[in-house]
Amino acid sequence: MLFIVQWIRSLIFALQMYLAMTVIAFFGAPISFLRTDYAYLVVRFFCNYVTWSASWIIGLKTEIRGEPPSGEMLIAAKHQSFLDVIMIVSKTPKPKFIMKSSLTFMPIIGFYARRIGCIPVKRGKRSEAIKTMLSAVQDGNATPGQLIIYPQGTRVVPGDKVPYKVGAAALYEELGQPCMPVACNVGLFWGRLGIFKKPGTATIEFLPLIMPGLDRETFLSKLEETIEKASNDLMAEVLDSNAQL
Repeated sequence: MLFIVQWIRSLIFALQMYLAMTVIAFFGAPISFLRTDYAYLVVRFFCNYVTWSASWIIGLKTEIRGEPPSGEMLIAAKHQSFLDVIMIVSKTPKPKFIMKSSLTFMPIIGFYARRIGCIPVKRGKRSEAIKTMLSAVQDGNATPGQLIIYPQGTRVVPGDKVPYKVGAAALYEELGQPCMPVACNVGLFWGRLGIFKKPGTATIEFLPLIMPGLDRETFLSKLEETIEKASNDLMAEVLDSNAQL
């Protein structure tokens, strides 16, 4: 019975979330088209709305740990669901993502992604994708801000092991900027697929910066070790808490 009730709440939440996305995007489009800074405000408003509505509709609260980024840098984050995207954007001044190119053809997401300077790449063509990313960050007209990449290249189910790709290391080397790792446990509550979402507290953690100057292999090893350990610790907290109930 409790499962059915939570599933219905999850369905209501999903429907109102996408309705809100449509309404906010529609009314925000004219000013976002004229000024990029307004596009950031619209996107951030939607993200904050989602976390607010999730807290009372499905009982899913969110927690941010660590110091969110402020200056220009590379952000390399654990990716478990749409929720970690929302939480990172809600606390990031000028986020722009390395994203799969197919998303740029979606009416709402594609428009706002272009307005805030996201970089589309084709999946499955690693060398071409790396060239595209590097070319975009070398462009003198590139939008300044925090470039966000998911180093595993996809959403990962909690507990699964997916290798970290070289693209994050290539960007770290090319940018010459600090890299902020981000850990999360959101996949325990909001999965990759499906409507059902669990109540609880989903957490992302902004971790200490990895400063520029490391070689690719050392950087990638340090990045993976840092994110995986912190993410596992966050997930263990939830599992231990549930075991005590």
